[in-house]
Amino acid sequence: MGTYDDDAFQAAYDKVMAKWPADREAVTVPTPFGPTHVNVCGPRDTPALLLLPGGGGATSASWFAQAADLARVRRVYAVDLPGAAGRTRVRGVRDVAALGDWLDAVLTGLGVGRADVGGHSYGAWIALHYALRAPERVRRLFLLDPTRCFGGFETAYLLRALPMLLRPTPRRVRAFLEWETGGAVMDPDWLRLQETAAGFPAGRPVTGPRPAPDALRSLRVRVLLLVAANSRTHPRARLRPSGGTRDTYTVTARAERLLGDGVETVVLPDVSHHALPQAAPADLGRRLISFLGG
Repeated sequence: MGTYDDDAFQAAYDKVMAKWPADREAVTVPTPFGPTHVNVCGPRDTPALLLLPGGGGATSASWFAQAADLARVRRVYAVDLPGAAGRTRVRGVRDVAALGDWLDAVLTGLGVGRADVGGHSYGAWIALHYALRAPERVRRLFLLDPTRCFGGFETAYLLRALPMLLRPTPRRVRAFLEWETGGAVMDPDWLRLQETAAGFPAGRPVTGPRPAPDALRSLRVRVLLLVAANSRTHPRARLRPSGGTRDTYTVTARAERLLGDGVETVVLPDVSHHALPQAAPADLGRRLISFLGG
C-alpha cells in the first residue's frame, strides 16, 4: 500500500503501552503456529484474565484504560491477535478450530489452566467461540460490544468501512473512526497507533459464521454482554417488553433469548464501538470486577 512505516508503528505501540501499570512486562509465548506477544500485569497469585482486543489496528495495547483496575484483582494477559496489527508473529491460523488450538497453546505456554476471558469486537467473537470449544478452560466471559456473535453488521457500517478496508491509509482510518465515534474525543496516542497500523503486513484474519444457536443454548459459562449505546456496528430493533417499549439492539435481544439466565446484559451510555475499551464509561472497570468476582 505504500503507507506502512514499521518504526512509526512500533513507537506508537510503545507510547500506548507506557500508559499501562508500571509492573507490566512483555512475554513471548511459543506456540506451534509461531511466537505470540502477550502483555502481562497484576499479582501472580491472583486468577488469570485473558484479554483479546478487536481486530485491525486495535492490538492488546488498547486495554490501557482498563488494565490498572483489572490488575488489582487478576493476573492480566493481553494478547496480540493473529492476522492483525501487533507483535504476534504466527502463521497457519486459518479457521476457528486453529484459533482454538492457538489459544490452547497460549494458555498452556503461560502456565494457565483456566482463566476468565474478555474480548472486544472481533476479540469477543474469538472469545465466545473459545468458550464454546473449551468451557473447562473458561471461568467467566465478558463480551465488549461483540461483532458476529449474536447478530450481523449494520449495512451502513460496512459501506462506510469499505474504503478503509480496501486501501487503508492513516487519513481513511482517522476519518472512519471520527465517523463511528461521532467525533468524540479519543486518546491521541491510541489514535496515532490506529493510524500507523494502516497497511500493517499481517496475514488474513480468521473470519467465519456466528456461533450456532444450539451451541449457544448449551453454553454453561457465565457471560456479561456489554453493548455500546452509540455503536454503529449493530442493527437496532424495536422491542416491546412488558410494561412499555424501548430501543435496544438485535444483539442484546438474541443473546438474552439464546443464553437465557446465563447472560447479564448492560448498555454502556454515551460511547461507541470503536471508542472501546479506551474511552469507556468510568465505571466499566467496577462492572467487570464485580462480574468476575473480584
